[in-house]
Amino acid sequence: MASSLRGRLLNMLLLPLAVLLAAGAIGAYFLSLEPASEAYDQALGDIALALGERIRVGDGKVSFDLPGAAEEVLRKDKYDTIYYHVRGPDGVPLAGDPGLPAIPPGSVPEDGVIAYGGRYRDQDIRVIALLVPCGGQICTVQVAETTNKRRHLARQIILSSLVPQLLIALLTLAVVWFAVKRGLAPLEGLSADIRARSARDLRSVDPGHAPAEARPLVGALNQLLGQVAESSRNQQRFLANAAHQLRTPLAGLQAHAEIALAQAGPRRAELEQMHGATVRTARLANQLLALARAEPGGFRAEAPAPVSLRAMVEDAADEWVHRALARDIDLGFELGEARVSGDALLLREAFVNLVHNALEYTPRGGRVTARTGMRNGNAYLEVEDDGPGIPPAERAQVLERFYRVPGTAGTGSGLGLAIVREIALAHGAEVEIGPGEAGRGCKVELRFPHG
Repeated sequence: MASSLRGRLLNMLLLPLAVLLAAGAIGAYFLSLEPASEAYDQALGDIALALGERIRVGDGKVSFDLPGAAEEVLRKDKYDTIYYHVRGPDGVPLAGDPGLPAIPPGSVPEDGVIAYGGRYRDQDIRVIALLVPCGGQICTVQVAETTNKRRHLARQIILSSLVPQLLIALLTLAVVWFAVKRGLAPLEGLSADIRARSARDLRSVDPGHAPAEARPLVGALNQLLGQVAESSRNQQRFLANAAHQLRTPLAGLQAHAEIALAQAGPRRAELEQMHGATVRTARLANQLLALARAEPGGFRAEAPAPVSLRAMVEDAADEWVHRALARDIDLGFELGEARVSGDALLLREAFVNLVHNALEYTPRGGRVTARTGMRNGNAYLEVEDDGPGIPPAERAQVLERFYRVPGTAGTGSGLGLAIVREIALAHGAEVEIGPGEAGRGCKVELRFPHG
């Protein structure tokens, strides 16, 4: 699974940093623990020296003399229990606590002192053994204590080591996170710029705002955008040329069919079918031309200019009123002033497609209403009918090219609403499809942006 670049950078940076900080904490622990432990050993060694001075040799006998008050002071400790044991040269106990762990075999004394650990009375202890000369021989003094102070010290050292290390780790994490975020900010800006574009915007991305490492990617993206734009232009040229080449012979064929229909004959039914097919084919050619013109990069005869939607609809009304009357449909107009900036021919084509669709699918005796005006500061153009309507699940799909609702009657090609959508996109407008009055029929609205 592919991970994000930020995640990869954080993993590459934070894991080594965590290992280094952990190693630093462990090292600080052991470096601090050893001197502290040596200090406690030194204190035990001092007690052993004091006890060694209480060994007496006389008349060939070895004895140990320690007042009770001195022993009480020796054993007094706030945290630990102190034990001691004194043995003569022959190993005979002279005083103290018998049973302290013996010196481990092979231990090498350092200045007569041996330090080691063990257990005594079910407790961990630390033992300092001192080898004391006595009458030409060696006596042994053992001083031991439990390890409460040492464990407490270890905890203190751990806390004193870990807390600064954790603070350093958190600060490091914040610095690394901020640095990675700042370092990736140009890429995020580039992503936001591309994400904000519509599918119609095939302009090259400015590589000047991209970091040096991302410029090869931007160059490859621009190359791809150029190829897509060129392919789109080629497709538009093909559609425009093909539709244009078809218009002239289709117009001639339609004229000949109308002349033949004017002369009554036994093959009138076949001529009517041919005439209808010719009309539909000619309309398809005109729709393809309109589609090529409405798409990004399409050739426009005029630059965007102020257009009165009301005047545009009024100009086209006569032609469509006659067609509505021929189909026994009541075509009405509710026109308010609404001005937009755009291509007058394309906007007229959008209206023509909306009215054609409404008349095509509204049954005889039905009603179609065209409206223009302003609503909430936005100019709008809408056509409403009381025909069969478009199911909610199909309303997004009918805006696709060549899509028709299954089971729909009529002779449409499925391009009308697709052309309306492309023209709306070219003008920054929105297309909204909904039910007509009282939930019957269909209403298609073009809502234009402010200004």
